[in-house]
Amino acid sequence: MYDVVIAGAGPVGLLLAGELGLAGCSVLVLEREPDTDTPWRAAALGMRGLSAASVEAFYRRGLLEPLRAAAKAQYGFMIDPDADDAVYPHNVGHFAGIVLDPEKVNVAALPFRLPAPAMQGVPTSLAVLEGMLAERAVKLGVEIRYGAEVSAVEQGEESVVVRAGEQEYEARWLVGCDGGRSAVRRLAGFEFAGTEPQLTGYVMLSTLADPAKLNPGFNLTPTGMYIGMPTAGHIGMMDFDGGAFDRSQEPNREHLQTVLRRVSGTDVTVADVSLASTFTDRARQTTTYRQGRVLLAGDAAHIHSPLGGQGLNTGIGDAVNLGWKLAATVRGSAPAGLLDTYQEERHPIGAWVVEWTRAQVSAMRPDPHGQAMQGLIRDLLSTRDGTTYVYEKLSGLAIRYDLGSTQPLVGRSAPDFHLADGTHLGDLLAAGRGVLLDFTGTLRESAQGWETRVQHVAGPAQDTLGLGAALVRPDGVIAWAGDPDPDRRAFETAATRWFGDPSI
Repeated sequence: MYDVVIAGAGPVGLLLAGELGLAGCSVLVLEREPDTDTPWRAAALGMRGLSAASVEAFYRRGLLEPLRAAAKAQYGFMIDPDADDAVYPHNVGHFAGIVLDPEKVNVAALPFRLPAPAMQGVPTSLAVLEGMLAERAVKLGVEIRYGAEVSAVEQGEESVVVRAGEQEYEARWLVGCDGGRSAVRRLAGFEFAGTEPQLTGYVMLSTLADPAKLNPGFNLTPTGMYIGMPTAGHIGMMDFDGGAFDRSQEPNREHLQTVLRRVSGTDVTVADVSLASTFTDRARQTTTYRQGRVLLAGDAAHIHSPLGGQGLNTGIGDAVNLGWKLAATVRGSAPAGLLDTYQEERHPIGAWVVEWTRAQVSAMRPDPHGQAMQGLIRDLLSTRDGTTYVYEKLSGLAIRYDLGSTQPLVGRSAPDFHLADGTHLGDLLAAGRGVLLDFTGTLRESAQGWETRVQHVAGPAQDTLGLGAALVRPDGVIAWAGDPDPDRRAFETAATRWFGDPSI
């Protein structure tokens, strides 16, 4: 019997598998596709932008440099890791097709940040990302089986049985990371509530007879939007047809040309089409992320339009949040209710992303209401404060979990504290354990008992942000921060809440 079976070998499933493997769990990943080496995962169709929050997660597990090296090899450029206040100019993001000006992002105004090599987004492809994460997972003892589509799920009190093909697998837990059409979600009976689509989106790789008629990048028009690299024939389109043309239909060259001409307002000619796919802005979220011994993460738990690239990044956040909590539950060291905090912390984030993408679709509508909203948004994004606000949301740097503390750092992603010996907090989190940063060296006695779950590091830092100590969870979130002398009991309470009774 496995500790955990994960359905789906995309970035979310593979990252979660690696997190569990890092903690010593036995993990099996089942992927329905027999071969993931497809054009849809390679550049340019498989190109994705990782947000600053996602890049931060990779940095904390020692995966940032391999990710950057792959990005450099693929795209021929690289961000400067020493540029403390830099904003990555190719991946700042957009709102409703209105691209943010990186010069207007005030990174210095972002809350409680310290210089770090993970402040910018990174472009990559699904092929590169999945390859790197699969290699890491296998090195950590994870089994991955391709061509294994989940067809049945049966829960018991102590385990769950999963059927894939002719095989049955038993595990203590099952996690569905199998995308927007999740079999696990359907078979386990999750309620999937939401709204119907307003548009059909298209992605195609084609040859254009007259590419000069189209503009590169994001183009918001009175009839929709198109995004593209015309000379390369990589085109995306959004047509407000109420989602009438969905994945149940095959888009042919004539149809794609008609839509492209309509949304671009040109008479561009599509000579031929190599690949094409459709999507909608259908927006749904499961009412819960857990049913008994079955959990969901990524698109299996929430779907929406791909505007702003929020789907992949939200899924990465799900995996990082769930991984250490599920591992502690498997090991038997989790305090009561720890696994429930996955739902408490991540469900509101998923709900926000669904609302955020709905707002963008509303602002893109090709009617007088949408046009008026676009004008308002352009005015807001012409200001430094407005652009910084939207960037903070898109990047994930605004996320703060409600952990019941009024201390402003608690619940936020921890700043990358630089210790006097040259070590960074990011280095200390690579092992997937919690970290107690004891800047004054007065918590050594109180930290006893949590040694196997929390690494105690005593010593000064270049900038402590006025703190005497900080307790950081394995996912990089600050669980407690303050002055050890008057707040010693508060530290012990927080440590017990997140890492369990030290006597057990």
